Formats: sequence, structure tokens, C-alpha cells
Amino acid sequence: MYKVAVLSSTNGTNFQSLIDAQKAGSLKNIEISCLITNKANCGATKKAKAVGIPVYAVDAKGKSREEFDTEVMDILNKYDINLIVLGGYMRIISTPMVHKYENRIINIHPSLLPKYGGGMNLDVHKAVIDGGEKETGMTIHLLDEEVDTGPIVLQKSCPVKAGDTPETLKNRVQTLEKEWYPKVVQIFADDKVKIENGKVTIKD
Repeated sequence: MYKVAVLSSTNGTNFQSLIDAQKAGSLKNIEISCLITNKANCGATKKAKAVGIPVYAVDAKGKSREEFDTEVMDILNKYDINLIVLGGYMRIISTPMVHKYENRIINIHPSLLPKYGGGMNLDVHKAVIDGGEKETGMTIHLLDEEVDTGPIVLQKSCPVKAGDTPETLKNRVQTLEKEWYPKVVQIFADDKVKIENGKVTIKD
């Protein structure tokens, strides 16, 4: 069984897409082993508890990034995790954790990276609209030591329409995210990802 841990701080929209895919049977030989959060009352926590996925809330108060991530890694070690999936995780992961799980942490970003990297949520969509873009989308990438700079696994695009607001654009991008995040997790589980010289290719 391929074991996945989800890290989230927010509403858990993409986490829910994994849960839904598992219910539908489209995640094969994959176990969502646990949810780890730094926000005990976030929406993702409620979603996990609703389906019996173990939840671990780690308090960040008074801890360095490395100290916090040491606690997170202690939890991950209990489950022998194969892949870490970030879904609205509002923390920067420490260098030791990035190194320990090299090429095994994926993140989703609501733009076509490298454009509009470094921002979050509605700020990204506002920047896309203010930039006069005709197209945007989402990027699933491996995590590295910088923010939104890791090797790209997959990108999918959608139009920016006249009259779009950050909210309407977010909804359109999230439709792509909800479709493709579970598919990419399955691609990793099926060992169809090749990583070489900092580039990712998906095997047929």
C-alpha cells in the first residue's frame, strides 16, 4: 500500500478531492494515512475527522521551523510515508525535512509557475488579473528549499475571462486542481515519475 500524508492549514479543498477520489475508487492501492496541520480548527481537520483519517495538530508557538518540522517528521515516521501532499499548507518547510523527503513532497500552486510564484490564494488570482493575463492555471511541483521553485510535475491551464474577479478565477483554477491533484498522486503511486537532473518526466 502506498502511504500518503497530507499537510494543510486551510479549508482543505484539495484534501477533499483526494478523499473523494478514494471514495470513487480512482485512487488505487493508496492509503491517506494522516492529516498534519498547524491549525487545529481548520476546515481540513473537519474533513479528515468526518472520514476517520487520523489528525495531528502540531502547535508552532515558540518553536523554530526546524523544531516544528522535527515533530512533524516524528509523526510521518510512524506511518512510513511514501509521499507528502501539501494542500493549502501555510508554512515553509525546513531544509532538513526537504532533504529527508527529497522528491517525495508535492505542492500545488494556483498559477502557471514560474509566473506569480510566492503569493497565496486570492492574491495570486488578483495579480494574474492585474497583470492582464489571458491564461492562467495551476502547477503541481516538487518541493525544494525555495518557495514555488521546485521541478514542475504537471501544469494545466484555463482562460482568464473578461469581468473575472479573484474569486471567480479561483473557482475556475480550483476545478483544475481538484481534477488533477488526485491523478498526480496516483502517478507517483504507480511509479510513473522520473526525476533526473532537476527535471520531471511522466512515464507512459
